[in-house]
Amino acid sequence: MELVSFGGADTAFAARELPRPAPGPGQVLVQVMATSVNPLDLQTRRGDYRDQVALPAVIGNDVSGVVVETGPGADDFQPGDEVWYLAPVFAGQGTYAEFHVVNQALIARKPTRLSHVEAAGLVLVGVTMWEALVERAAVRAGERVLVHGGAGGVGSVAIQIAKALGAEVVTTARARDHEFVTELGADTAIDFSAGDYAPQVRAMGGADVVLDTIGRDTLTRSPEILADRGRVVSIVDTPEPQNLLAAWGVNATYHFIFVSPGRAKLEALGRLVDQGKLRPVIGAVHPLADIAQAHALLEGGSTAEGRSRPRGKIAIAVHPLT
Repeated sequence: MELVSFGGADTAFAARELPRPAPGPGQVLVQVMATSVNPLDLQTRRGDYRDQVALPAVIGNDVSGVVVETGPGADDFQPGDEVWYLAPVFAGQGTYAEFHVVNQALIARKPTRLSHVEAAGLVLVGVTMWEALVERAAVRAGERVLVHGGAGGVGSVAIQIAKALGAEVVTTARARDHEFVTELGADTAIDFSAGDYAPQVRAMGGADVVLDTIGRDTLTRSPEILADRGRVVSIVDTPEPQNLLAAWGVNATYHFIFVSPGRAKLEALGRLVDQGKLRPVIGAVHPLADIAQAHALLEGGSTAEGRSRPRGKIAIAVHPLT
């Protein structure tokens, strides 16, 4: 499926027959069983990164699939191995396709307890949250972590990883989602639509780590609730000016994340899956032919049946038995 024009989802994509790629040295050819839709894909489709994307282009970054061919020197995997990985962003063909070539150093064996659809829905968000909470924020057991937007595709994974690290997890979510985020492991849920979250977090003693998944004024307001030497991790490319002067008063550290792929992160996530500490949240599954509808749904549209944007991730089943 190719992105043929920037803009709205209804006119952006076209199904095209492309030559089957061949793996080069150190590469493997993977039959893509499933992928997923991420906010990064929406931004790419809209044209936010048009300087990095030349049309027509195959976009997408998540893969769960099966190795079908290996290139010279690619000895870590064999045809038939089930793998999952994050394709490099803005580098080569994306994953909205039946086949994809990738360097073997970036892939890992898929956790056996996950289906391909489940695995594909966990890749980018899982790798991003591992980098955010483990590698950047260095969350420690007993710390309090505030996850903004806990019912979303990113937040639902962040809650589970923070809990697996031994943190106390506070999250913002609408009241209708409180039971859901609590089941994921959140200790406290705050209804952000019913009032200001900051006084409630301050009453708990503040947060050691704030995970920003929503942008807007989150960066500016974080010092209001941070404990001394607290950390803020943002995955949002916020265009609005941010006043961070108050961050000096609490010795805050800010981290800005643009995800990078890697086998070690996938293997760490796989161990959490195997231990029953991490599960994907798949809110909807679409075939690749319906990629435009999947984009529209993630942007806040609704399905033909009238359902609004689902909790968790929207997965794409490239092949029917996934």
